[in-house]
Amino acid sequence: MTDSVLIVDDEPDIRELLEITLGRMSLITESAGNLAEAHELLQKKRFSLCLTDMRLPDGDGIHLVEHIQCQYNHMPVAVITAHGNTETAIRALKAGAFDFVSKPVDLQKLRDLVNSALKLSQHSTRTITPTPITIETTITGTSASIAALRQQIARLARSQAPVFITGESGSGKELAARSIHNQSARADAPFIGVNCGAIPAELMESELFGHVKGSFTGADKDKTGLFQAARGGTLFLDEVADLPLHMQVKLLRVIQEKSVRPVGSQTEIPTDVRILSASHKNLAEEVLRRNFRQDLYYRINVIELAVPSLRERKQDVPELTRQILLRIADENHIHPIPTLSDEALLALCEYPFPGNIRELENILQRAVTLCENNIVSLQNLDLHHSASAFSGVAAMIDSPTEQQTQTDSLFLAPGFSLEKHLDTIERKAIETALAETRWNKTAAAQRLGMTFRSLRYRMKRLGMG
Repeated sequence: MTDSVLIVDDEPDIRELLEITLGRMSLITESAGNLAEAHELLQKKRFSLCLTDMRLPDGDGIHLVEHIQCQYNHMPVAVITAHGNTETAIRALKAGAFDFVSKPVDLQKLRDLVNSALKLSQHSTRTITPTPITIETTITGTSASIAALRQQIARLARSQAPVFITGESGSGKELAARSIHNQSARADAPFIGVNCGAIPAELMESELFGHVKGSFTGADKDKTGLFQAARGGTLFLDEVADLPLHMQVKLLRVIQEKSVRPVGSQTEIPTDVRILSASHKNLAEEVLRRNFRQDLYYRINVIELAVPSLRERKQDVPELTRQILLRIADENHIHPIPTLSDEALLALCEYPFPGNIRELENILQRAVTLCENNIVSLQNLDLHHSASAFSGVAAMIDSPTEQQTQTDSLFLAPGFSLEKHLDTIERKAIETALAETRWNKTAAAQRLGMTFRSLRYRMKRLGMG
């Protein structure tokens, strides 16, 4: 069946341009010059998409967006805004608009928008075959906070609006981003995640936007950037607060213009990606400190999604533990699947998890390696070791006098070894940095203020792999 599109605009020339363009895409169109006519057509016919101007003779296009979201939530609605009117576009996205296009209308961008919207409309009405539940692709848990998170994600999956995901390190921000992508009309296209804090500043532009051969020393061939690689899909910018200021300017322009210019190129390439971003930092505070541009903040933080820490959803620990043990057993060909003793499970449920789900995974990985007969005991969990890895360095910084007192007493203890003591401090610092960066050694080295080669050497010397 041919899709129908409702066009709402008070300018006859704009309506005619849209009708011709969509007609060439084999779409049926109906037009309205104001809100009253639009409401009348909506009552008479089912549409797959609505394109509406923001300024109409009898009201604001935002009201139509809100009405469609309430009464016809199967139908995406996109708004047409004045060129450069960022505030209006953001208002529309917050109200539930699928996307926006600026005047004068770029026909290729319009076609891309319409195709994406129609995919979403078809996606929302077709029967979806259930897929196996795994910890890598779904958000596990039955707590109230996780139920609310899943509902938010389901709503956000129907939009093109940029989403900023907040949460502590290791709480599952990337998993939330993947879940938004997997439930969206972009699910068949790539999901590409990039840790902005792990890419050297001098390579950032080339990584994101690509480069052409000969654009700089060592550029011996053309390189496709991540924006192009994610075309039609989702680009997830993790730790976006770590972007250098000069790259924040370039990212803002790409979001506004929906096109990228590879390094060394004189031409721009249209982009069709949805941008999701995340950071464990408070982005509003970074704006106040002038570490992050305010205009970019408002463009990527159209909708905010908060991922709860594991401390806020402790009733999910048993199910998360089961899922992680299943995956460990599958990856390492362990049979039967490891289980926890009652004492060990109780201890996990009471543990505060400063490192969140990532810490739970690390604890279980280590425990399965140490356990006997595939039964994990309380001793195998070694929760004291895990807690000290996160708190050791912070304690030394926050309480130098107390730490110095402890150090003085250690010098007096029989059998004290300064070399071993320093190795312990160094190991804890490295473990903390690795935990905070998801074991990304390049990012961990940056946090520790050393080179990647130096970190690799120290880890090898300490027997850390």
